[in-house]
Amino acid sequence: MIEPFDLHIYQRALVASLIIGFVNGYTSGFVLLHRSPLKLTALSHSLLPGVAIATLLVGLGVLSAFFGAVTAAVSIGVLTVLLARTTKIGDETILAVLYTGAFAVGIMVLSRIGSNQDLDDWLLGNILGLSDLDLSMSFFVGIIAVTMLSLFRRSLILNLFDSEVAASLGIRTRLLDYCSFAILILVLVTTLQAVGCILAIGLIVTPAAIVRPHITSPNLLFPLSGIVGAAGSAVGLFLSYRYDQPAGASIAATLAGIFLISVAIRALFSRA
Repeated sequence: MIEPFDLHIYQRALVASLIIGFVNGYTSGFVLLHRSPLKLTALSHSLLPGVAIATLLVGLGVLSAFFGAVTAAVSIGVLTVLLARTTKIGDETILAVLYTGAFAVGIMVLSRIGSNQDLDDWLLGNILGLSDLDLSMSFFVGIIAVTMLSLFRRSLILNLFDSEVAASLGIRTRLLDYCSFAILILVLVTTLQAVGCILAIGLIVTPAAIVRPHITSPNLLFPLSGIVGAAGSAVGLFLSYRYDQPAGASIAATLAGIFLISVAIRALFSRA
């Protein structure tokens, strides 16, 4: 069973899957409580034009892709807020229009770059191709995300359930929203290389959805979701080797399968 992980490339991929899986799982607790998976789906797709345009301008690299993706996500997010405030159109509708347009621009830029620029990994991911810099960025972003979400967990949960009460207690709710938004973007961006912008949403939503039916305390949601995310990603990586499938797709499919099993188990115990 451990044969694939005797290879250096799979050892690196295993470390990456555990780090990325745990960080995304931990963050997914916030996403589930915030009830914002559809918005995150839009943001994850809007990362593509940032990567593509950065590649067109300065070439494909870890740092250029990272800053290009962050710029694209922030731009789409800010533009959505501004348009929602100045029009009578809902922010979800505006976000859907913008991310569709952004994704289309990304596709057009990809076609202009040509097939010699290997950007397929940013669409569907290639966790086996992670560099030392990719791994380091995922690790440090993970530390920042988990630390910040842990330190401000109580304020975040209170703000998510009732922002007016949170504000009356002296919590700077708007600053908290901006910071949590920034954390979500960073986690999404560092997930791109592993599973791509199309499948990234699965890692940052599914773990908490697996855990939520089985717990009653929101405080348990974050660490348990992190553990489930790490374990599911590692199992998905092994299955990708065992059945010769793309690693990113295998990880996302494995987590989705665990979710269905989780729901079925909950339903059986509810009837008992």
